[in-house]
Amino acid sequence: MSSSTATSGIDEALHALRSASSSLQNIHFHQSQISSSSCQIAENSMSINISTNREGARFLCQLLGEMAVQGGSFKNLMNLAFNGMQWEQRQLESLCSLLDVSPSLIYLEFQRNRFRNEGVRELSEMLERNKAIKAVIFSQCRIEAAGASLLSSALTKNDTLEELQIWEDSIGSRGAEDLARAIEVNPTLKLLIVFDKESITATPLISAILARSRNMEVHIWSRDNGDRSSKVVEFTPEDNTLRIYKLEASGSRRVACALAWNSTVRTLDMSGIRLRSRWAKEFRVALEQNTSLKDVRLSRTCLRDKAVVYVAAGLFMNQSLENLHLDQNWLTGVGVEHLLCPLSRFSALQNQANTTLRSLVFGGGKTKIGKAGLAAILRMLETNQTIVRLGICGDASLKPDDIVKIFRILERNATLRWLSLEGCAGVQGEMVLQAIMETLQVNPWIEEVDLGRTPLQIAGKTDGIYEKLGQNGSMVAEDDLVDDLPLTMPRCCRIFLCGQEDAGKSTLCNSIFCNMNSSKLPYADQMRSLVTSIEQIMRRAVIKIKTIYDGDIKISIWNLAGQHENFALHDLFFPGYGSPSFFLIVSSLLQKPANKEPKSPEEIEDDLLYWLKFIVSNSRRATAQSMLPYVTIILTHSDRVSQQSGVLQSTANSIQRLKERFQGFVDFYPTVFMVDARSSMSVSKLAHHLRKTSETILQRVPRVFELCDDLRTILSNWRSENCNKPALRWKEFGELCQLKVPALRIRSRHNNIDRVERRRRAVANSLHHIGEVIFFDDLGFLVLDYEWFFGEVLSQLVTLDAANMERFEKIGFVSRTDLEKMLRRTMQHQNPLMGSKVHDNMEAGDLIKMMLKLELCYEQDPGDPQTLLLIPSILEEGRGRNQGWQPSSPDCVYVGRQLECDHWHMFLTKGFFPRLQVNLYNKILGSKNQQGAVYSLERNLICMIINGVHVRVEIGGQLGSYIDVLACSTKTVTETLRLFHHLIIPAIQSMCPSITFAENIIRQDCVRYLIPSRSRKTQCVPLQQIKQALLSMPADSMYDYQHTWSSLVSNNKLILQSGSDYARGLLSDEDFREVLHRRYYDLRHLAVELAVPFESSQESAKVVVNDAQHTIEPSLSGIAKGVEVVLQRLKVLEQEIKDLKQEIQGLRYYEHQLLIELHRKVDYLVSFDVQLEERKVPRLFYFVQVQNNSRRLITTLLPGMTSLRLHMLCEFKREMHVVEDQMGCELMQVDNQAIKCLLPYMSGLMKLLTFALKIGAHVVAGMGHMIPDLAKEFAHLIDSSLLYGGAAAMTAGAIGYAATGQGGRRFRSRSGERNMAQEVVGAQQWLLDFLNSQRIATGKDIAERFGLWRVRYSDTGNIAWICRKHMILRRNEVMEVPV
Repeated sequence: MSSSTATSGIDEALHALRSASSSLQNIHFHQSQISSSSCQIAENSMSINISTNREGARFLCQLLGEMAVQGGSFKNLMNLAFNGMQWEQRQLESLCSLLDVSPSLIYLEFQRNRFRNEGVRELSEMLERNKAIKAVIFSQCRIEAAGASLLSSALTKNDTLEELQIWEDSIGSRGAEDLARAIEVNPTLKLLIVFDKESITATPLISAILARSRNMEVHIWSRDNGDRSSKVVEFTPEDNTLRIYKLEASGSRRVACALAWNSTVRTLDMSGIRLRSRWAKEFRVALEQNTSLKDVRLSRTCLRDKAVVYVAAGLFMNQSLENLHLDQNWLTGVGVEHLLCPLSRFSALQNQANTTLRSLVFGGGKTKIGKAGLAAILRMLETNQTIVRLGICGDASLKPDDIVKIFRILERNATLRWLSLEGCAGVQGEMVLQAIMETLQVNPWIEEVDLGRTPLQIAGKTDGIYEKLGQNGSMVAEDDLVDDLPLTMPRCCRIFLCGQEDAGKSTLCNSIFCNMNSSKLPYADQMRSLVTSIEQIMRRAVIKIKTIYDGDIKISIWNLAGQHENFALHDLFFPGYGSPSFFLIVSSLLQKPANKEPKSPEEIEDDLLYWLKFIVSNSRRATAQSMLPYVTIILTHSDRVSQQSGVLQSTANSIQRLKERFQGFVDFYPTVFMVDARSSMSVSKLAHHLRKTSETILQRVPRVFELCDDLRTILSNWRSENCNKPALRWKEFGELCQLKVPALRIRSRHNNIDRVERRRRAVANSLHHIGEVIFFDDLGFLVLDYEWFFGEVLSQLVTLDAANMERFEKIGFVSRTDLEKMLRRTMQHQNPLMGSKVHDNMEAGDLIKMMLKLELCYEQDPGDPQTLLLIPSILEEGRGRNQGWQPSSPDCVYVGRQLECDHWHMFLTKGFFPRLQVNLYNKILGSKNQQGAVYSLERNLICMIINGVHVRVEIGGQLGSYIDVLACSTKTVTETLRLFHHLIIPAIQSMCPSITFAENIIRQDCVRYLIPSRSRKTQCVPLQQIKQALLSMPADSMYDYQHTWSSLVSNNKLILQSGSDYARGLLSDEDFREVLHRRYYDLRHLAVELAVPFESSQESAKVVVNDAQHTIEPSLSGIAKGVEVVLQRLKVLEQEIKDLKQEIQGLRYYEHQLLIELHRKVDYLVSFDVQLEERKVPRLFYFVQVQNNSRRLITTLLPGMTSLRLHMLCEFKREMHVVEDQMGCELMQVDNQAIKCLLPYMSGLMKLLTFALKIGAHVVAGMGHMIPDLAKEFAHLIDSSLLYGGAAAMTAGAIGYAATGQGGRRFRSRSGERNMAQEVVGAQQWLLDFLNSQRIATGKDIAERFGLWRVRYSDTGNIAWICRKHMILRRNEVMEVPV
């Protein structure tokens, strides 16, 4: 070719490029023998032919150089392709210059190009600095290992290249290793395609990609020996699937190692590759460490047992794999056994190792499952809770009997949804078909059963199976929750045998058992010889149960342990509301069975008293009661006590008194059984009573489900089949219901499962209710063996030792983890002779749930799963008990309050105080505003410091009948008591809403010196008694009133001398103002009754208590108040004192005015009716009832009242009083006529006496301790009005109406018109008649009986009856007038 021709070709090509530069995107360069030329093959594409001669090489070099110079004109150029080029150095330099100035060029392709080493280096250097090229393709360019190394060097620095393809080349293992190192550091490469002659190049490349978790698409191909191309490896990021089609053994191991650190592969498919145990060993590590792999397919990989052992070992640690295919391998039964081991459980307490695998397929090929494999399959299907797809394919070793066993196990499997037995030769025959149909009948969860290529399918017998599968997937009509379950009378009754230690309960229980079982053996003689050993054995048990069948009625006798250390468990098995049960309280007539010293009636009464209070306290905790607890009292060892002694009669009287006191709380059987437990005659009478009482109880209690009888038998059979297991998990109970109870069966997987579950729980609760099982909804298991539960489990839980705990906080709280460790150690050290071990049937987490449910431990924060737990049994007792108060300055104030159960028949149960400890802890330290509060716990003691107040809360009393709250602080009594009433006392009351508490004041010295609770019980006074005492004092004496304390002696040692405290110092400001408030209203009512004008100025005496500003928060303020605040506080206190003094001053004036009017009224009452001036008998009389050596003033009369005595008052004007040592006159019985005559007089006189007591008038001297509260008197009057006719009703109603201040002006006007003295005319006539009937007619008779003499006042001439004292002191004012 001439130079002119070449020049013209270049010009034509440049002209064509310039004309199409704006739209040109693709340029294809081809080298051939024809002359160089160019042509545009499309609007945006151009093809340029380069000749193979020297001119063609110069043409290409000039063309590329010219394009580089005009690079800005090719803004849209994107792709350059070179086909069959022979590159020289200058041409590559020109190409690199063009690529450097073309930012839009992103695609570079070389097909069948030839490069020298310098040429590939030039390209490599260009790629290092280029920021635009995205894809580079080398196809049949023979770059080999050296070129691959140069490219890898460029990739380590390039950060824009996304695609690299090397086709039909041989980069070798060295080149592949270099590329692998580049891939490890290159962050942008997204596609790698390599087609090499050898498959070995795939190993380093895919290993690097996996190890660095590159999200890169990879396709690696190679040629087989027959020049056939085949894919070696591919990884597609779209579905995160890695497929390996062909890899040598070392490469497989390397890939397995890389998978251990990979996080991009979700599916691994190595099917068809021959894998060995060494690969499986590496793959085990990958399974243990990889957390992203979900699906593994290892079909047809020739895996043997040893390799599967490694795979199974990896499954133990793996928590991500979901699907595993191992079909068509070379396994035996040993391999299958190891494979299924991580998917099975071997005991009830063992956790399933792998819980993520959902699908498993194995079998076929050379797999022979055998007996060992079958056993492993059955165990896995029985215990696994995660596998939903199981495939056993193409197996010829399983026989029809084996297939039947598999489907029998599937009856109880509620997890599996898909089962494949494709090609299994054992799926044949009617027996297999029947087993499949029966399984589908009780297991609706199986959605698909693949029986393809099985003899059963080939015989055409699978249509019924698929029809049943369709029915299980269809909708069914829903039943009501429990309305359709029939009810019946319970057939189980429990008898609780209660009593103290050595009462003979065990002997009695065994005797009753033998008698009611109609034993023909001479058991009496045997019992006499065995009684000692039996009692010794039984004494160790917490509870022992004897079951007796009386016809179709099951009677179980629960012998409760009498040792005090076991009392904490008694609350736990107390029967619930309406449960068919009753109680036998047993007490021995002897001190000890070994001697004949009888118990005193008081000791027997104490024995019975605890159990009666125990029964009442627990029964009252129920929200409703269908009937009172039924109790029978039994006295044992009657053969050793003389029947003629007076002890038995005294004991009978004592028991009768107990029955009367518990009337309305307990239903007693009238007869008290006195038995010798070894006497068949005594026991037979008692046994007959138990039979009849059980029948009566069962007829009275609510009905239960009929299914309970069936389930009782089913559960008994289940225990027999399962080695007498004492506990049944809820899942197992559901399986039993599904298999054995059609009414509780899930019939379709589209059933409302929650509804069926609620039906099962309702029936389980019914079983719990009648005492067949122990079941709580949130525990997840049923206890079938009560003796095991209470003896082996609870007895150890209530005696946990904090010494076994690694970390134990002094305040009493422990972490859940530490508690689990301690429970495991405790339960694993059981005596092997004591029966089924706890840790074989329950996990530590189950035990903690049970402890929380039974209130053996308590959560600090119930909403927090990591909350601390309080365990009362591990709290220390007595730590720091004798230490004094920390603040010991003279300015300290000591305050104590005792909250005593107001119900004599109840006490605080064992679980009360621990709940209070947690409740107060949450209120004080759980508050977000708490700052520096201190809280610590001991057994039966709470110590805390709140806002500088040191507080101790203790539970006391032999039966837990009261709680003491003690405080020491430098604050005032009022501030300390506000803390009590706003924080501590409400917390106590909220813990037991069914019990009301009476508040007592504890002597201050007992608080100061921390006298033990048992000693300071006598150093308390009711708060209301102090208030009542202040109300009975004149206003002048209220501040000066002192309460006197008796001395405290313990063990003949004087602890505290007698002393006194000012009542004002024992009360808070609120309490004292309440007293003033009540006094004020008493005076107001008296003013209304006496018709005294109520002055408006006295309205200021009204006391208004505002507690809003004194509200105590349970947290600390943390900041000391300043001096200014303290001074302001002192001013407030000073003003409060002034206000109180003003109130008392006003009360004094008011009392004086009322006292004058009161005397006038009384004098008029005494001296009215001039017609009867001779006054042959006294006019003012009252009635007293004597009970328990105390005298009580009678404020209202009831028909049939007895033991009354009539007394008379000294009537000296303005000094009326009670006559001391007055004999009085006995009134045998009150009849209706007496009430009709006396009621108006009694009501008027009682009001005058009560009001006089309120203002401290001498008119009631000597009667203050007998006069009740005014409100109670009005209540009596109103009650009596309902009984005694209209006249009495009008009188009592008018009195109550006036006294409560609601009568208003209308009542005052009406009372002004009425002559008050006329109301007593009938009473006077009754008194005359009564005295005549008692032969008291003369003044001498009245003086002997009542100590009164008839006199006449010298100034007025009125007649009165006065005492000897006034006769002497006022002899100048009166003269005696004998009758």
